[in-house]
Amino acid sequence: MAVMAQTSGPSAAVQANLPFIISASSVGTLIEWYDFYLYGVLAVFFSKHFFSPAMDPNLAFIASLAVFWTGFLVRPFGAIVFGHLGDLIGRKFTFMLTLMLMGSATFVVGLLPGFDTLGALAPMLLVLMRVIQGLALGGEYGGAATYIAEHAPDGKRGLYTSWIQTTATMGIVLALLVILLCRLGFGDAVFADWGWRVPFLISAILVGLSIYIRLKLEESPLFARLKEQGKASANPALESFSSGKNWGLIFLALFGATAPEGVVWYTGQFYALFYVTTVLKIPYVTVYIMFMIVLTLAAPFFVVFGALSDKIGRRNIMTLGFALAVISYWPVFTWMGEVKDSPFLVGVLVFYMVILVTMVYGPIAAFLVELFPARIRYTSMSLPYHVGNGVFGGLVPLAGASIATATGIPLSGLLYPMGIAAIGVIVSLAGLRSRTDEVKIWEEVGGAPPLVPDQP
Repeated sequence: MAVMAQTSGPSAAVQANLPFIISASSVGTLIEWYDFYLYGVLAVFFSKHFFSPAMDPNLAFIASLAVFWTGFLVRPFGAIVFGHLGDLIGRKFTFMLTLMLMGSATFVVGLLPGFDTLGALAPMLLVLMRVIQGLALGGEYGGAATYIAEHAPDGKRGLYTSWIQTTATMGIVLALLVILLCRLGFGDAVFADWGWRVPFLISAILVGLSIYIRLKLEESPLFARLKEQGKASANPALESFSSGKNWGLIFLALFGATAPEGVVWYTGQFYALFYVTTVLKIPYVTVYIMFMIVLTLAAPFFVVFGALSDKIGRRNIMTLGFALAVISYWPVFTWMGEVKDSPFLVGVLVFYMVILVTMVYGPIAAFLVELFPARIRYTSMSLPYHVGNGVFGGLVPLAGASIATATGIPLSGLLYPMGIAAIGVIVSLAGLRSRTDEVKIWEEVGGAPPLVPDQP
C-alpha cells in the first residue's frame, strides 16, 4: 500500500505553479514601483510646474524632492495598516487593494493642474497623491514578498523571493524607457509643457493588466493553513507592537539590515541618476540609455545573491555589501567625475554600485520573512522594511542634494548614505544571526501537507 511522503514546504501542485505565482506577484509589484518612481525621475519637471515661478530653481528642485520624500515618509504607516489587514484577512486581498490605490493615485497625478492654475493648492494636491502612493506601496511589498515566501519550500526561499527583488530595479528601467520614448516622441518643448503627464496616464493600462493577472491567484497556502487551524492572529498590529521581543527584532532588522540596504539601493540607482544628470550634466538621452542597460544587466544578480544566501546565509552577503559601500562610494563618484566624457566608463562604475544593490537587496525579503512568525509576519516585516527603505533610503536624494547645496561640495551628499551603511555593518555583525536561512517556516503550521505517494 502506498504511503504519502512529507516534505517541508507547500504541496506539489503549489510548487508546480510557482513560476506563475512568482510572475503574477512580480508583475504587479514592478508596476507599483514604476508608478512610484515616475515622480523621482521627473522631479525637475514637477519643480517647474507645481511651485511658484518666483522661487529659486535650486530651492524649487529641493522642494520637489521633498514632495518625493513624502511618499517614502508615509510608507511605514501603510505597512502597519495594510500589514494588519494582510495578517487578519489575507495576503492576496491586501496586495490587490494596494495595487488599485497606487494605480488610481498615479493616474490622478497625470491629470493634476499646475501652480499657474491652482496656486498653492497644486503642490498640496501633489503631496496628497504622493501620500496615497506611499501608503499603497507600504502594503504592497510586504504582501507580495510574504505571499511568494509562503509558497516557497524551505531551503529555496532566497532563490524564489529574489525574483520579486528585481522588480524595484526593473520598475526604474520601465519608467526610464517610457519617459525616454515620450521625450523623444513629443520633443523637449512639448514634453516639458504637458507630455510628462503621459507616463502617469499609461499607468492605468498597466495596473488594469496586473489586476487581471492577480485575480487568478489563490491565497497563500501557509496563511490558509493558519486560518484552518485557528492559529491566525486576531489583532496582528497589537500582537506585533505590544511585544518587547518583537520590537527588539524590528529594531535589529531596521538598523542592521533595511536602513543600510535602503541607502545603498537609493544611492546606487537614484542618487547616481541625479548626480550624473544634474552635477556631471551628461545629456539625458545618454543617461537614460546607460541606466537602462546597466540596470537590466545587473538585475540577474538579485537572483544570484538570493540563491547564494540559501547556501551561505543572508546576513554575511548583505553586510559585505554595506561595507563595500562605505569604503568605495567616495572614490567611485570621484572617478565618475573624472571620466564623465566616457559614458562607457561611467556605466561601468554605475554597474558596480548596482551590484552592491543586488548584494544587499537580493536576500532581504527571505531574511525578513524568516525573522518573524507567520501569524504576524506581514505586519512585523513591513514596518522595518518601509522605515528603512522609505524614511532612511528615500531620504538619500533630498539629504544628498541638501548637504551638497549647503557645503558647496557635490560629493558631500555621500556622507549620509555612507554613515547609515557603516551603522549597518556594526549592528548586523553584533546583533543579527549569521544564518536565518535554516529557519523552516512551514513548521509553524505543523509541517507540510502530503505530497506525492511513495512507490509500493
